[in-house]
Amino acid sequence: MSEGSGKKASDLFIECLEEEGCEYIFGVPGEENLDFLDSLSRSKKIKLVLTRHEQGAGFMAATYGRHTGKTGVCIATLGPGATNFVTAAAYATLGGMPMLMITGQKPIKKSKQGRFQILDVVSMMGPITKFTHQMASSDNIPSRVREAYRLAEEEKPGATHIELPEDIADEHTDSRPLKRSLVRRPSADPKSVRQAVEALENAKSPVLVIGAGANRTMTGRMLLQFIEKTGIPFLTTQLGKGVIDERHPKFLGCAALSAGDFVHRAIEDSDCIVNIGHDVIEKPPFFMRDGGPTVIHVSSKTAEVDPVYFPHIEVIGDIANAIWQMKEDIVPSGSWTCGKMLEYRAAEVAHTAPLAADARFPIFPPHLVSEIRAAMPDDGIICLDNGVYKIWFARGYTAYRPNTVLLDNALATMGAGLPSAMMSAMIYPERKVMAICGDGGFMMNSQEMETAVRLGLNLTVLILNDSSYGMIRWKQANMGFEDFGLTYGNPDFVKYAESYGAQGHRVESSAHLKELLAHCRDTPGVHLIDCPVDYSENDQILNKDIKALSKAL
Repeated sequence: MSEGSGKKASDLFIECLEEEGCEYIFGVPGEENLDFLDSLSRSKKIKLVLTRHEQGAGFMAATYGRHTGKTGVCIATLGPGATNFVTAAAYATLGGMPMLMITGQKPIKKSKQGRFQILDVVSMMGPITKFTHQMASSDNIPSRVREAYRLAEEEKPGATHIELPEDIADEHTDSRPLKRSLVRRPSADPKSVRQAVEALENAKSPVLVIGAGANRTMTGRMLLQFIEKTGIPFLTTQLGKGVIDERHPKFLGCAALSAGDFVHRAIEDSDCIVNIGHDVIEKPPFFMRDGGPTVIHVSSKTAEVDPVYFPHIEVIGDIANAIWQMKEDIVPSGSWTCGKMLEYRAAEVAHTAPLAADARFPIFPPHLVSEIRAAMPDDGIICLDNGVYKIWFARGYTAYRPNTVLLDNALATMGAGLPSAMMSAMIYPERKVMAICGDGGFMMNSQEMETAVRLGLNLTVLILNDSSYGMIRWKQANMGFEDFGLTYGNPDFVKYAESYGAQGHRVESSAHLKELLAHCRDTPGVHLIDCPVDYSENDQILNKDIKALSKAL
């Protein structure tokens, strides 16, 4: 240990994290993190969650940020440990989830190992984070940690990164942690609110589109009050699901696709679209065109202009406050005509009902969605990995509460379903949690089953088993290519789960699926359900939707 007065720098780093309210650090420490690990071992406020891969740790930290709005923290060593954080960093930054990554590094003042394992991690992290910094002085730790937290949580939230070299961690310093500042988001300009309200009052068929940035508790409350006062119908993007209870009579559906679905007919009927919390990282819920409806952008940041998105009016500031201002100002118009939009929704519900009732085996995706919705309580959380089933759940799973349908329509990465479910189960141990994964996505981070069992979590992992990369295979067929290069073999998932100490189950019929969902929901521990799935009609169903749409309307 180096000489000097004061406390060890790694002790100071932990104190700074404690000051920020850090509860967990997820990750896989290495040799270059040992001072940090030693300091962490003495913390009374922060728990280390040792994972089996850095990517899983990053996904867990990002999901912590998604649920709480506070920065999730994860740790890895230099080189390969840091590179394994890259996907999780992109996941957090695109998805708007506050996260801080801490990585180690060889001594920067005097090293005897040449360039062994050394990468320019700070430059690597630059394009996919909001802030990245190499600590070169222990005295600067408090300000750099405070800055990393500030930027991670500031709108739009995202990933930040600090590299802590071995020799800096071992320095001594008299510096102290900095207090968090009290910050309130700026309120929207009243003149812009008036412009938006005038456009709405002069419209004939207005509609609300609820996006990712609106997925905040207070925003949901304000939006519900706005909808109740005005009677304007609403739809959501995939990342806006659950902001308003989707059983609401004014709900028009989820824009799981970008065009051609029932919900898009409702949008096409509108002459004024209020796009709330929209971010162009999501697939567009609709395509703008010259001469089309007036589009009002309500968000914490100005719109990122795109060939398919160039709003006419922007209301910028705290979204909940902006909606409240609009609600207070608006006088509902007796001439608004929204009945046709609701007919489109009724047509979609009527079209979907027989699909959901199709009890074939292997399981038909619309039936799976229906059975899981029936099995999950109102506040139950489903965490979707990435695959074609994500579209089925976005369209057909009725979300009752915010952040109860966690899916990724930003980076759209495979491998995040299980870690995000684990984090949800840790934050909300009293609620029912289910990870829904394709067999391909599950296997990318399946080793975290051991972590889930070790942590004593209560959750169900449902695997949709078709022995292929199903979404890409569907696209391959849809584009007229031959079926090639996308099928594989799977382990016996029941035995695989049991080898980790989890409970394994295999669906044998539609009736058995219902039994298993209830059993796993009501029985503590980690459960895995191997569910054979029938994707043969993915393309046909979406074509059927369009045909049925034309016929019904």
